[in-house]
Amino acid sequence: MNGNPVDPLQFDFNKLWPATAQIPGYRDWLADVELLVTAFCELFERREAGLRLRTLDKAMCPRFHVDRVPARMICSYGGIGTEWLPEYAFERAKLGMGGCGFPDAESGLIADPTAIRQMPAYAVGLMKGENWEGNEGHGLVHRSPQPTAVQPRRLLLTLDML
Repeated sequence: MNGNPVDPLQFDFNKLWPATAQIPGYRDWLADVELLVTAFCELFERREAGLRLRTLDKAMCPRFHVDRVPARMICSYGGIGTEWLPEYAFERAKLGMGGCGFPDAESGLIADPTAIRQMPAYAVGLMKGENWEGNEGHGLVHRSPQPTAVQPRRLLLTLDML
């Protein structure tokens, strides 16, 4: 899932979410999205980035996993931020099929449950994936958080290298 290709020099960000254009703060939010897309493209010397923008009321990827992309930028605009594990806190061999179908908490994947970290809402995370040259087998292990009664939805922006 690399998202829709967006060239920050050509894309009309005003059409990103036109139904919300009258909401206070929309223009500031839109400027922030444009800034993130531009910065991401400049950082990786790319003309385009794969952009996904979703509202979620459930975990999109509830199990810990790695992304098969070189790099991904992620920002939760409201709601709960992405969860991730430091390298010492999990057994990489238990990811995916290595977990034998058991939930993460039962598969032996998580060696230290107290080590699960969470990005704050509005923070910008830059994750190196499995397809980053020289990073094979070392992509950042992360998952979508479960919504809560207090924070039942999140607005998620992801940018991928194309």
